[in-house]
Amino acid sequence: MGKFNFIRTEIPGVLIIEPTVFGDSRGYFMETFEEREFAAAGICGPFVQDNQSKSSKGVLRGLHFQKEHTQGKLVRVVSGEVFDVAVDCRPNSETFGKWVGVTLSAENKRQFYIPQGFAHGFLVLSDEAEFTYKCTDFYDPSSEGGVKWDDPEIGIVWPEIDGEILLSAKDKEHKGFNEQQYTFFERW
Repeated sequence: MGKFNFIRTEIPGVLIIEPTVFGDSRGYFMETFEEREFAAAGICGPFVQDNQSKSSKGVLRGLHFQKEHTQGKLVRVVSGEVFDVAVDCRPNSETFGKWVGVTLSAENKRQFYIPQGFAHGFLVLSDEAEFTYKCTDFYDPSSEGGVKWDDPEIGIVWPEIDGEILLSAKDKEHKGFNEQQYTFFERW
């Protein structure tokens, strides 16, 4: 048996990953990435950039994508809890416009793989959360794109939280899913 359990979702290529955790009274140890096992599951990097953010409860980051230099992302939470979402933006996909969401936390240690051709976002459910992710291409500010987080055309069912949803000024300006062209994702 491998060190990871790769759980397929309703959208091919989007995976939930459960690592094997070795724990005792001193704490725990786990691998978060092993190239051979991830490649066997269909996650082929290379990963070229790692990012980390810290956010407070109610912060919603997303739904983000890059039009060029598209990024596959391997995401996880190192403290706190978030609800993480991937939206299929590939026009030639049978699941175009569909979404998958998963709760990621420091406690459950799950990871989420979002392939190229997807918009991605997360909502912080705990008082604060530290979120880390590996990317298959570099960040390119000239290529940024985004989808409105609460677009009824997608119909994401975000968890209820006490308080308001907190968005960046940029995220408040995103257009709806059907107001955009996704020709840059046709190759996936």
